[in-house]
Amino acid sequence: MREYGAISVDYEAPDGARPVAIVTFDRPPVNAMDGATNDALIVVAEELSLQRDLGVVVIHGPRHFAAGDDVKEMAGLERGFALQGRERISEAVAAVANIPVPVVAAVVGFALGGGCELAAAADFRITATDATWGLPEVHLGLIPGGGGTQRIPRLVGVQRAKRLIYLGENITGAVAAEWGLADEAVDAGRVLGRATDLARQLADRAPLAVRAAKRAIDGGLDLDLANGLRLEDALFAGVFPTQDAESGLKSFVENGPRRATFDGM
Repeated sequence: MREYGAISVDYEAPDGARPVAIVTFDRPPVNAMDGATNDALIVVAEELSLQRDLGVVVIHGPRHFAAGDDVKEMAGLERGFALQGRERISEAVAAVANIPVPVVAAVVGFALGGGCELAAAADFRITATDATWGLPEVHLGLIPGGGGTQRIPRLVGVQRAKRLIYLGENITGAVAAEWGLADEAVDAGRVLGRATDLARQLADRAPLAVRAAKRAIDGGLDLDLANGLRLEDALFAGVFPTQDAESGLKSFVENGPRRATFDGM
């Protein structure tokens, strides 16, 4: 295990699959995101992004996922420094979104403000039914600044995003799953296990194909359809000549579907 202040990283290696990184955020009492934590999160995300053999990342907090910005820290700073701190939160969320392998957020307790935005930057979100999700920045005279006005509408639709942001209302994990903000809602005690189970399944898939698919989906969201299709074509052409693709096609012909093993080459 490696520790980066309030954040630690450990690994598990499922049989025959790529390693899963378990990122734990533990800053009592509610996992507020202060400057040091955001800096650590950026470092962790960048280090994980460089690991060629990594399969999946799981992010969680033992009692709360993250309660957003450390408001006391922000309020105590001069305006210029406070804005720089907010930019750092945006950089931290973007760094997680840019990890090239799938990221699974395991949400219990609070996922508020920057914590909600951090969860939205993941590829999958498993939530406790009684978790608390929300974007309460309007109550501070602010708007979300870590991607909330952009990623949340893409997940839940414009009208529900406006309700969350304009009114600053909180919703439960059960509602978050109903709206599409989370993928699945389970009892709090099952969240990390369910997220890890999903991570193991993802880590067992063809790694080059999964990375290419993430680039195609995330990159295509910023493009019109024609350019998105060109991006897909380029990424397909990149994985087709790999040993993984050769193995997958050969295995299908000789052994039937879903029996191939992949080396990431």
